[in-house]
Parts: sequence; structure tokens; C-alpha cells
Amino acid sequence: MVTSRWTAAPAQASSPRRRGAVLERAILEAALEQLGTVGWNGLTMEGVAARARTGKAAVYRRWPSKEDLVADALQAGLPNLTEAPDLGSVREDLLELCRRVREAMFSQPGFALRSVLHECDVTQAERFNRVILGGVVEPTMRLLRAVIHRGIARGEVRADADNPYVFDVIPAMMMYRSKVCASEWSDQDLQGMIDQLMVPLLRGGAA
Repeated sequence: MVTSRWTAAPAQASSPRRRGAVLERAILEAALEQLGTVGWNGLTMEGVAARARTGKAAVYRRWPSKEDLVADALQAGLPNLTEAPDLGSVREDLLELCRRVREAMFSQPGFALRSVLHECDVTQAERFNRVILGGVVEPTMRLLRAVIHRGIARGEVRADADNPYVFDVIPAMMMYRSKVCASEWSDQDLQGMIDQLMVPLLRGGAA
């Protein structure tokens, strides 16, 4: 199940004295919106403050640099991949999991993350590796393991498919095709990957 860490906030125009968690959430949301409109290079702390309708001092008190602010915004905003699908077959479970990963990748925080990775330099990009690992890769791998382990228990999947190389296939394919090939992963693409690659791989023979 994909859930958001945030729920829609009420209009802030009549609440100029926002503080604490409410103000922080407004600033983090503003950072994601700015990444989506002006990108990493165009984002400024002043622009985020204006979007959040607060002073830039309020932003700098919490985040001393743009890198700190963006890392927290991405980490807080990425949807949670929290529960492995259980639809009765490994094919359907993998397909549903891929749909959830696609939803996360093409969410506002997902677009913001790609903006950061495409525009920032190598040193800056290293700063966001933990966000990618903790927010996208590791949750996906955990749910993949659960789906494949369940498939082994049902006799659908060969026992030696429980290995890190198999677990790497879907995240590697989705990240590569999205980042390098600009693929948006239609349902047809996801079905092709599952039917032509993953099912034969997991069963050790023809799909």
C-alpha cells in the first residue's frame, strides 16, 4: 500500500503565526513545489520562504543550507511503500508492486528527486543517496523479498530465486529506464517486464 506522509493542509492565508510542525511542513512542501517548477538550480531559500509565506530567517533557522532543506523535503515527502501486495499469484503481486513504485517515482517528491539528481553536481548528488536508498530502493527491495518468499512458499517460484541478484532486477530496470531512457512505465511496459523477464526468471523456465 502506498501512503503519503502528508495530508492536505488547510489554507494558510488566515494563519500568519504558523509555528513548529505546521510551519516546517509548509516550508518542506514549498521546497518540493519549487523543485517542480524551477528545478534544483533555480531553487533558493528566499524563493521557498516566499512560497511558504514566511520569512527567510525562519527557513535558515531550521535548515542552514539548500542541501539540508531539500534532503529533508524529499525524505518527508516520498510516499511510503508499506505493505507487500498479496493477490494470490507472484505475477499479480509483482505487477501491483511495480505500479506502487511507479506511483512513488512519478509523485511530486519523485519528480523533485529526479530534478535534483539531474541538475546537481557529483558532490551534491552524493548527499541525496541516502534519500534514494531509504525512500525508494530499500522499501522496494523489502517488499520484493516478501512477494518472492511468498511465491516460494506457494510453490510458484524456484527456491534459489531468493538471492540479491534477482531482487535487484526490478529496481534496476525501473530506475534505468526512467532516468536514462525517460520511460514513464505504462501498464503495458510493466506487464512486459513481469511476463517476459521476471516470471521466467523466478520459475526457471518459460512463462
